[in-house]
Amino acid sequence: MSTTDAVPFDPQAIRADFPILATVVHGDKPLVYFDNAATTQRPRQVISSLVEAYEQHYANVHRGIHWLSEQSTDLYEEAREAVRRFIHARTQQEVVFTTGATAAINLVARSWGDQQVGAGDEIVLTEMEHHSNIVPWQQLAERTGCTLRFVPITDDGFLILEALDDLLNERTRLVAVTAVSNVLGTVNPVAQIVSRAHAAGARVLVDAAQSVPHAATDVQAWGADFVAFSGHKMLGPSGVGVLYGREELLEAMPPFLGGGSMIRRVTLEGFEPADLPAKFEAGTPPIVPALGLAAAIKYLEQIGMDAIRRHEMQLTARAHEVLEALDGVRLLGPAPEHKAGITSFVVQGIHAHDIAQIMDQHGVAIRAGHHCTMPLHKRLGVAASSRASYYFYNTLEEIDQLGIALRDAQRIFRRGQRRNDG
Repeated sequence: MSTTDAVPFDPQAIRADFPILATVVHGDKPLVYFDNAATTQRPRQVISSLVEAYEQHYANVHRGIHWLSEQSTDLYEEAREAVRRFIHARTQQEVVFTTGATAAINLVARSWGDQQVGAGDEIVLTEMEHHSNIVPWQQLAERTGCTLRFVPITDDGFLILEALDDLLNERTRLVAVTAVSNVLGTVNPVAQIVSRAHAAGARVLVDAAQSVPHAATDVQAWGADFVAFSGHKMLGPSGVGVLYGREELLEAMPPFLGGGSMIRRVTLEGFEPADLPAKFEAGTPPIVPALGLAAAIKYLEQIGMDAIRRHEMQLTARAHEVLEALDGVRLLGPAPEHKAGITSFVVQGIHAHDIAQIMDQHGVAIRAGHHCTMPLHKRLGVAASSRASYYFYNTLEEIDQLGIALRDAQRIFRRGQRRNDG
């Protein structure tokens, strides 16, 4: 099934597939789950796929001769094909299963980075990157002596692409950039960034953890060399992620982890690595999580990625309307038409943790803190922010609840301030 609309989009009907969304918290408050940028919930179809895998199909893959192992292997490789189709990779050899986006980025930093980057070389990042797309490159810099340089952002959360052009030079080995900021919600022009980097002779890694779950993805249209994303942010289980890499690059990279599965043969004198993608999947892989990810992809395809994107844009637009109507609220990032389903904000005089705690009393689950983006928050001049992040099972009525809960937080703190002043 394609990623065009497959069935009429009805959020209320969709919510029936998610048992946890019927949860009532603090006695009588229906759960409003707005922490989807951290992790999403799972529909019954994905949960059932995990139970079925353990009850009917589970065995270790690739090495077994018996029927159950062969069946498990077939399903595992079918999951790889589901991912390939979903992101429009050329071949299954370009799809490497990892434990998550963080592991995928670290794989590139260790395997490709240790081989291709040396003292005097440069890696270009941006000020809006998640720590998972900063720290592995800082560690690479410690090992190799390379230099990290950063593309700045505007006050309203856009990358300054003219600065990227100034940073790119003959020493640039890699540009690592997020497709969507997990705080600002900014949707970055990935294909344009890739084109500029390639023109300078640099490779490009895209952190797509916040984009693949929310909009149709074509890694070939992007032209990226590497793309990383996680299953748990797209209805799948935790413990599984994906590294897409162009086949010729993966072929030239040495294995990162050693052990079973990643070898063709081993002697006392050395080893010969296996072919792609097994070369990068040492040990027992995330078998059942991969099957759950395949079920999640099937579900997303049935909903339709275009429909998901449209609905999330409606949610984000409503959130901006609701929050902008409140005094003392500063929204982070660009206007809603330039962002994904993420709304981060700061409330004058109230710490983000206090905001989140009061909202929780209303049943509204949001995130509070620096969201693994300390450098970005320093650039914005705030220590922490509150983040509401949406998925296709959220509703406009829930956005209104967000506003009600935030108004109550402001009321509580104004009342407390009056008592302190008196």
